[in-house]
Amino acid sequence: MNDVLNAIKNRRSVRKYKPDQISQEELDLILEAGMYAPSYGNQQPWHFTVIQNQNLLEHIDRTIREEIAEARIESFRSLRANPDFRATYGAPTLVVVSGRKDGSDWRVDCSAAIQNMLLAAESLNIGSVWLGFMTFYFERKEEVEKLGIPEGYEPFYGVLLGYRADDQPAFAPKRNMDVVNYIR
Repeated sequence: MNDVLNAIKNRRSVRKYKPDQISQEELDLILEAGMYAPSYGNQQPWHFTVIQNQNLLEHIDRTIREEIAEARIESFRSLRANPDFRATYGAPTLVVVSGRKDGSDWRVDCSAAIQNMLLAAESLNIGSVWLGFMTFYFERKEEVEKLGIPEGYEPFYGVLLGYRADDQPAFAPKRNMDVVNYIR
């Protein structure tokens, strides 16, 4: 099987990281993969904010923890009761992906960029997870302002990156293969 298909089949959401920072070279390759994602009309409406400041990452954890107390989904609200819960899972790098609001289909384009970064990370043996919890952080406009996102861009989601803390399960959950029909 080729390398791309292997990366697709082997990629897993990693939620336990070593504190060691990934190299700048690895980070640059992952960000570049995001920049090579397809986009509507080649608009490339994304912007990436890389956060590696440990104090800010801890602040983001605390802020999300406060925000999930008001979540509509009970399982999210219950996370606040867990003293070990950290939305960033101890990852040393967080990439906030933002989209240019005047882009024709920026959310889809940014999703493609995120997927490219996740697959690039896997190909480099770097753990990653698409961080939906960031939407709770983005609820606080004063916090978003601290991220230096350019005018006209809206934060979308986050991507955590780091070396896996242990040998996490590498098996894929069973897939529903009955999702295709053909018209020939």
